[in-house]
This record gives sequence, C-alpha cells and structure tokens, in this order.
Amino acid sequence: MVINRPACWLLVLGIGLGSPAIAQDSVKQQPPAVWDLNACLNYAKKNNIQINSSRLTVQTNQQNLLQSRAARQPNLSGSVSQSLINSKNTNPVVGGFQTQASYSSNFALASTSWIIYSGGAINEDIRQKGLDVQSAQLNVLEQENDITLQITQAYLNILLAKENIVYVQDLLKTSQAQQDQGKQRYDAGSIALKDFVELQAQTSTDKYNLVQAQNTERQNLLTLKQVLQLPSDTTFDIVSPDTLIATALVPPLSQVQQTAMQTRPEIKNGELGVQIAQLDLAKAKAAFLPVATVNAALQTGYSDNQAIAYLKQLDNNFYQAIGLNLSIPIFTKRVNKTNLENSKIEISQAQLTLKNTRTTLSQAVEQAYISVLNSQAQYDAAVEQLKANQESFRIATEQLKVGVFSMVDFLTQKNLYVQALQAYVQAKYNAALSMRIYDFYMGVPVKL
Repeated sequence: MVINRPACWLLVLGIGLGSPAIAQDSVKQQPPAVWDLNACLNYAKKNNIQINSSRLTVQTNQQNLLQSRAARQPNLSGSVSQSLINSKNTNPVVGGFQTQASYSSNFALASTSWIIYSGGAINEDIRQKGLDVQSAQLNVLEQENDITLQITQAYLNILLAKENIVYVQDLLKTSQAQQDQGKQRYDAGSIALKDFVELQAQTSTDKYNLVQAQNTERQNLLTLKQVLQLPSDTTFDIVSPDTLIATALVPPLSQVQQTAMQTRPEIKNGELGVQIAQLDLAKAKAAFLPVATVNAALQTGYSDNQAIAYLKQLDNNFYQAIGLNLSIPIFTKRVNKTNLENSKIEISQAQLTLKNTRTTLSQAVEQAYISVLNSQAQYDAAVEQLKANQESFRIATEQLKVGVFSMVDFLTQKNLYVQALQAYVQAKYNAALSMRIYDFYMGVPVKL
C-alpha cells in the first residue's frame, strides 16, 4: 500500500496529538468483552458505586480529623476600616453651621478563643476522629468482602449454566442420531410408529432443554453484569477455567472461627465502635471541667481631625491587650449529666453490637463449614451415581441399536442418566462455591 507524504504527516499528527486521549477514553468507556474472575473482582472493587461512596466517607472523616486537630490552634483575624464622615458643625467664629468632612482609619489584629485547657476534650476528640477514619476504612473492606462473595457466586452460576449447555448439546446430538436411526428402522419396518414418535418427542424435549439452558446462561450473565454495574449495552462474557477444583481438605471449624475473629473487618469495626463510644464518655466527663482560653488584640487608628502626622497617630493610638478567660460550668440544666449518661448507654450498645457481630460471624462460619461437608459428600455421591447411570445408559443405547431393549425402558434409563448428570453438575459447583466461601473466612483470596 502506498501512502503519500501529506497523508503520512496527518497520520503522525493524529497519532501524536489526538489518539492518546481517544485511546484513553476508549479504554475507560469500553470494558473487555471477556472477563475472568480476578478481572471481575478488581473492577468491582474499583468502580462499585457503594464502595466508592464509602471511600468518600473516608475522605470526609479525614477532613474531620484535620479540623479536630486544628482546634488546638488559636483563631486569628484582622480588620481594616476606612471611614469618611460628612456632617454639619457649628462655626464658632461667624456663627451658623458649616459642612465638614472627616476621614479616619482603623487597623486591628485580634486572636480570640485560644483554648489552653479544656479538660482533655480536644485530645479525646482527635482520638475519636482518628478512629472514625479507621472505621470508615473498615466499612470499605466489609463492602469489598460482600461484593467478592456476590461476584463469586454469580460467576460460578454462569459456569454451571455453560457446563449444562455442553451436556445438553451432547444429549441432543445423541437424541438426533437415535431419531435418524429410528427413522431408518421405521422405514424398514423393524420398529413401530409409536417407538419412532417417542424418539422424535425425546429429541424435541432435548431441544427445549437446550434453549432453557441457554436462557439460564443469559440470565446469569445479566445478573453478574448488574452486580458489576456495567452499562446495559456492554458485551459481556466470562472465561471458563480448564479445571475447577470442587473438593479439598477442610480446615477445622475452631481454627477458621478463630482466624475470622482476628482478621475480619466487621469484628475490628465493632471493636472500634466500643472505643469510639468510650471516647464520647471521656468528652462528656471533660464538659464538667473548666475551660481556659487566652484572648489577645492589637489595634491602631488615624483621623484627619488631629493635626498630627499619620505615622505618629498610628504610634500614639497603638493598643495592645491580652487576657485570660476561665469558664467554669456550674449549672447547665442537666445537659452535661444527660450527655454523660447517654455516653454510658452508647458504650453498652456498642458492646452488644460487637457481641452480636461476633455471634453472627461465628454462626456464618459454622454454616459455611456444614455447607462444605454436605456439598462435598453430595459431590462424591453424585460422581458415583453418574458413573453408574452413565454406564447403564451406554448399555441401553447399544441394546436399543440392535433392538433388544424396549423404547419405554430406554427412555426411562435416559431420564435417570439426565437426572444424574444434572445432579452431578449442580453438586460440583455447589461444592466449589461452599469451599471458596469457607476459605474466604480464613482470609484465603477467592480464585478458581
């Protein structure tokens, strides 16, 4: 292909100037068409609306912490005023009134409410705001954990639907081949019309099952896309792993529960809740103590009514002041007492919340443990059931070909095989999901 020089230069300019921004926008606006589990998890943690909203809460709490630290510093304000006054004054020489204008300036620098002692309220508030930041960060981790389990379950549901499609397609090919063979045998007069019609009905049933399996896959893909909060026009599919581990050694329940209690963000958040409530109590107690503040001011001014030079007037009018103020609470209409008692109640409430969180987590881990044991037992049984029914179906198929197996018995055996196949696939993915949930409580990252 030949490209002329002007076209080359335009192409270079287009690449050098416009294409980087366009490429970056396209990357942001067009997610990949095929996702693996890790890509789903990373995208959700980065782009989920609820998680990002919680991250903004972290930033808000960080600003509150900076504001709390700044409470130790004094207030400082400056003021400058310029005045022009026009008035009628009595003329002492000739009598009557005369109009006279006067000009004045005022400059001030004042520091007010510099707290030098507050009973420790400022320090306790700083500690509390720091814990609020940590609590908000833990809320982000909690939401990331929740979205991780949602995505994992939705992802495995899609894999389950895809595998069902493969098996149903194989069954449909078998049914179609049997129908073709039955047509030949019917034309040859070796089987009755009733048997041939039953083969046709079985093929139609398998076609219906295939459509249903494909619809299930589309619905599960939609569910995962909605969990990821992708635009509706996004082309979306997932990567199917080569193998899926459905069974593994199950760690002891006590070990997983202990690890979860030490590492899960909801437990740490509950513990922070108790500490935050205790700091509220400390701040309430500090309200009973006096507050000492320092006030200071610098001020000067100028007026043209005086026959004194400008700078000399500023020096003569220079005013300095400093004072110490001590505020002692004596009667507060039970405000401080009520805050104190409410703080004690908040501590008890936070302790109950922590206890409930620990109980809920312990029960969730135990439920995950039982689910792993049950699902793995069901998977092992489903494997044996599938092997037996698969062999029986193979034998029945061979016997049907040579005409020594009745159509009714063959279809019965095929239905048993289909049921065993479906039970196996379902048990396989149930075992895989339950094992990953149980490992997740141990702090093991989710992966296929």
